[in-house]
Amino acid sequence: MISVKAPGKLYIAGEYAVVENGYPAIIVAIDQYITANISESENNVGVIHSKQYENEKIEWVFDNNQIKPLNDNSSFNYVISAMKKFEKYVEELNIKHKLYNIDIDSNLNSEDGKKYGLGSSAAVTVATIKALNELYGLNLSKLQIFKLAAIAHLSIQGNGSLGDVAASSFGGWIAYSSFDKDWLANQINLKDVMEQSWPHLMIEPLTPPSDLELLIGWTGTPASTSNLLKSVESSSNVDRYKQFLVKSKRCINKMINGFKNKDIAVIKNQIKENRNIIVELANFTGIDIETSKLKQLCEIAEEYNGSGKSSGAGGGDCGIAIVEKQSPIKDIESKWTENGIIPLHLNIYSEQEA
Repeated sequence: MISVKAPGKLYIAGEYAVVENGYPAIIVAIDQYITANISESENNVGVIHSKQYENEKIEWVFDNNQIKPLNDNSSFNYVISAMKKFEKYVEELNIKHKLYNIDIDSNLNSEDGKKYGLGSSAAVTVATIKALNELYGLNLSKLQIFKLAAIAHLSIQGNGSLGDVAASSFGGWIAYSSFDKDWLANQINLKDVMEQSWPHLMIEPLTPPSDLELLIGWTGTPASTSNLLKSVESSSNVDRYKQFLVKSKRCINKMINGFKNKDIAVIKNQIKENRNIIVELANFTGIDIETSKLKQLCEIAEEYNGSGKSSGAGGGDCGIAIVEKQSPIKDIESKWTENGIIPLHLNIYSEQEA
């Protein structure tokens, strides 16, 4: 039995703009995981199972070297997609297919099953690729794992930046900009795609200043990233959107320099700036990105000389705050709790754990 983990993620800054080619964001991997256990099947059929769906499973076989599920279950779409892309790559490498069982477990949601918005679909895709990499002994790099997982994830979701896939593949803090999806759609040979540089793709590990503390608050309201992205994409205000992209890129590049120079003041200032930029986006698209609870989260952080903003697509889920380690963190979290915001005590998932 092989067991691997893939972490969830939180967006720190650069949301919405990052879906466009070459526009940067900062993302962090956190220590809530999807765990994938894999073993070769002793029968003539493979089984996919998840502890989150105890009474559901998919049996599958190879049919003309193609993965063929013997029953339908949309709960496992990302796992099946990852398997199909991985097996296509294996075939191109002239490696014999294996039949296997995969068992999935997750702690990315709350105990009562509510989503925190930590990127479970990306993490399960990455976990599946990592498990298969171990089973076949391919020794894929983090970048290669990202590429296969990104292709698999994109084929199901159809939109998004794939930054959550990058964070889950690399761990730690990263600066990320998305690749040209039109270019990728025109590529045929997976082996070639895995070896090529992808236009506009950037995944750069970052090291935060030693006195930086990341606080995370959950509003208790799940949000749909895919639906919110579609709402922004359908906005008719093209000029305002272009201005948003320019402002976001300038802001995130300054923030990346703040990380490189270990300057927490710059990072906090750019968090505030990015919050303002995203609020402007919400205003001209008519989308409720910074909900009332997320606004409270930010204002409370600022009362204590911190900087807060929504994380990811907004509309609920999590917000983040950047403060100094010596800040009165318990006071901030206590005020959050009083206002119905649940502090999540999550740690950074480092590359060493990956």
